[in-house]
Amino acid sequence: MTLTLLLALTLPAQEPGPAGFSIPTIDLDQEASMQTVVDREKGQYLGHVTTAMLEDGKTIFAVYPKGHGKGAIVMKRSGDGGRTWSDRLPTPESWATSTEVPTLYRTVDRDGKRRFIMFSGLRSIRLASSEDDGVTWSELESIGDYGGIVSCADIEPTADGRHFALFHDDGRFMPAQYRPSDGHPFHVYQIWSEDGGLTWGKPTRVASHPKAHLCEPGIVRSPDGMKLAVLFRENSRTFNGFVMFSEDEGVTWSKPRQLPAALTGDRHTARYAPDGRLFISFRDTARKSETQGDWVGWVGTFEDIERGREGQYRVRLKDNLHRWDCAYPGVEILPDGTFVCTTYGHWTQGESPWILSVRFKLDDLDSRLAGAGGRRSPLSE
Repeated sequence: MTLTLLLALTLPAQEPGPAGFSIPTIDLDQEASMQTVVDREKGQYLGHVTTAMLEDGKTIFAVYPKGHGKGAIVMKRSGDGGRTWSDRLPTPESWATSTEVPTLYRTVDRDGKRRFIMFSGLRSIRLASSEDDGVTWSELESIGDYGGIVSCADIEPTADGRHFALFHDDGRFMPAQYRPSDGHPFHVYQIWSEDGGLTWGKPTRVASHPKAHLCEPGIVRSPDGMKLAVLFRENSRTFNGFVMFSEDEGVTWSKPRQLPAALTGDRHTARYAPDGRLFISFRDTARKSETQGDWVGWVGTFEDIERGREGQYRVRLKDNLHRWDCAYPGVEILPDGTFVCTTYGHWTQGESPWILSVRFKLDDLDSRLAGAGGRRSPLSE
């Protein structure tokens, strides 16, 4: 499908799209056997999580702040695919000075060197790395003369051995020389690395909207590897989420268009199941949803995203006992098809947020859907 045809399928760009959706929702909120406590501290806000996994398919690292975004970075490790988690691990001194959500990634450079990199944003964006599979880490150091929010919200390797990263800013942290003067409220920026994420180039704006507040980009590559989709949070809570596409490894992008309400949320994080379906985790912000503000997931296909379809079904992973504040999720997929989803939220009434991991396979969810009279996807049969 060409980008021209994709744009012909869009929801209205300048007016809010439909606020509700029709696909079913499976509720896992009370499924304690699927849940593992990652970290909890009485009276301490433990927040926005990202995860990354080693090539062994079982060692997962998680990082998160002691506070709402701003706060000392905590790191834990699971050696058994999220079933159990370590005590808090030692971290470099500068990690206590983080002023934004930490974001963690596994990268491979052109020489085949594997490493972890971790960003911490605002002004300026800083980066730490590990060259020994997470045993030791560097201090946080600036990557340039620019800043941004939730930096970097996602990164992607490209066919030529480079990586690009995406993040957003609302005018507070990006220096004037990089900010477009179009009056748009939010801008999404892209930066490129030639060396596996250790150093990064200057930012360029790749997305904005005259009315909608586009932010927190999450990247999804098509099953054939030829296309990229980026899903956006819409921060004014007026529109649905948005999506844009690239057919040239992120060099150019289509104009953002609205998503269905079923995929409207904050901080989309996606992984493929063995059968080719996508599971995308996010905070539910659909304007007409019984799970608004909760930690949810979406099951569907890349083609559903391309064609503007609602997908197969949604999942409430956990009831968030707060209007919004939860679910900056880490999502990993184990070799046996088990998803390991890890995030923060207000899981206990009257207590500070804490970190929870949920494990499941799509077959488990399909069975629940079938038992409730739902329809299985042909991809799962």
